[in-house]
Amino acid sequence: MGVDAKGRIVIVEIKVQRGDLLGDAKWPDYLDFCDRFYWGVPPGLDRAPLESESHRPDCCGVIVADGYDAQILRPAPLLPLAAARRKCEVERLARTALRRLTTGLDPECTGWGVSD
Repeated sequence: MGVDAKGRIVIVEIKVQRGDLLGDAKWPDYLDFCDRFYWGVPPGLDRAPLESESHRPDCCGVIVADGYDAQILRPAPLLPLAAARRKCEVERLARTALRRLTTGLDPECTGWGVSD
């Protein structure tokens, strides 16, 4: 999950094995939390399932990446979130990132009593 230069939320669901790609039933729930959704796959993975209706090619982009580079093969359409939802999700992402940074720098830190 990330925020682009215009403040829009982008989710990339990374799949490295065909079984993981075909067996994931929770990914459609993510569409309500982003402005753009991408599948991120390695170069050797069969991308045919991403063209089927079950993987919603009308609203999901495709990124192929390895350890050195990435290429957007199919851009994700912009499906704008409501402003209030975007604000809430950007704040949640910022808190999570700060918590991870803090606990990475100080493993004894348990956070600030805030839960998500």
